[in-house]
Amino acid sequence: MSAARVALGLIELHLPDVGSLKGKRHVLKGLKEKVRARFQVAVAEVDHQDVWQRATLAVAYVSADARHANTVVSKAMDFIEDNVEGQVLETFVEIL
Repeated sequence: MSAARVALGLIELHLPDVGSLKGKRHVLKGLKEKVRARFQVAVAEVDHQDVWQRATLAVAYVSADARHANTVVSKAMDFIEDNVEGQVLETFVEIL
């Protein structure tokens, strides 16, 4: 049996132009859909759900090759950073 590797990325965002939870959901929904379609990763908001201008997204990818999984998640996080309507406060990637 082959071992699977999971790359998990966390990216904390500040969304200064968002004025409501509804606005935040709208911004994040579009961003998450683009990331899923482009990189074939799982994306979910995992923290700050009740705060308008903050969000933490988790990006996960499963592969037999740890290096490949890390590359995919890193590229997805770079895409988020380049396309978010705000700024990145912190990022973290771990291979499980």
